[in-house]
Amino acid sequence: MHKDSQGFERTFALGELEATNALGARIAASLQVGDTIALAGELGAGKTTLARAILRALGVTENVPSPTFTLVQTYETPRLAVRHYDLYRIENPTDIDELGLDEALDEGAALIEWPERAGSRVPSDALHVVLSLTNDDRRAHIAGPSRWANAFGEVSHVR
Repeated sequence: MHKDSQGFERTFALGELEATNALGARIAASLQVGDTIALAGELGAGKTTLARAILRALGVTENVPSPTFTLVQTYETPRLAVRHYDLYRIENPTDIDELGLDEALDEGAALIEWPERAGSRVPSDALHVVLSLTNDDRRAHIAGPSRWANAFGEVSHVR
């Protein structure tokens, strides 16, 4: 895992699906073994849509379902293994231990929906993406290690 846990913060407008796909591609391009992407937001804010965009940009061609009931889906991409977690049904953060998050980060990267349910088990160096939808105005507020700034430095949707 990366040691630099602060230093980058931006907000992106996600008006169209293409903007979400572009954001997913930016995240995917910089994703490394040991990275965690923490996807937060209300129901319907677009967490799974962004996770799908990241996975598609990594080369996943198979169906990418929401892991709400399975809790975790594993994908082998050409660059790295990615585990997609949905913690909506988790009631106790200790339940995360049974889902293999540490192993996922040793072997690849993790996309975590509902990271607030994981408590302190979300790595401190995670890239946090908070999605919001207000009156058809969809936004992504992103914060994390400064190394991520390079991935987003030239995005035209930055506000």
